[in-house]
Amino acid sequence: MILNAIIEKDEFGYFAYVLALEGCVSQGKSYEEALANINEAAKLYLESIKQ
Repeated sequence: MILNAIIEKDEFGYFAYVLALEGCVSQGKSYEEALANINEAAKLYLESIKQ
């Protein structure tokens, strides 16, 4: 499954969220960290609703 994540930079680092998954958000100090974190958050989110 392919999901789009939005990653925005602010004064504290990077904030990421997936619009298709309500409440699926994450953050990171770098773009790469935020991307890895939102990837993991999306996987866990989908795993939790699968059961």
